[in-house]
Amino acid sequence: AYTTFELTNGKLSMSRAKDIVARVSLTVTNTGERAGSEVVQLYLHDVDASVFRPDKELKGFKKVYLEPGKSTKVEFEIKEEHLQFFDVESNSWVAEKGKFDALVGTSSRDIKFNFRFELK
Repeated sequence: AYTTFELTNGKLSMSRAKDIVARVSLTVTNTGERAGSEVVQLYLHDVDASVFRPDKELKGFKKVYLEPGKSTKVEFEIKEEHLQFFDVESNSWVAEKGKFDALVGTSSRDIKFNFRFELK
């Protein structure tokens, strides 16, 4: 690896904004000895899905470049449209009420945070 990164201070906060369901934030720190980039990824998982959905659906990513020892805050907004799937019965996009997991990491196999939230 060129340099190393640590993801800390992860949190999810629900939102009252019209189109934003929740916000996820975390801190990315370059713990290595060289400057470099890391890509932080947000995946969503529909816990209560009535139809088959992938375990992890990529819904956002942010690339950060940091000097050694430096940190930055990364934020994602989870919108209702991010929770939708195409329903063939109604021929429309649907976001079902229920539980979802917001998974944050540097790849689909390297998840650092798992936040459960509910769409009401």
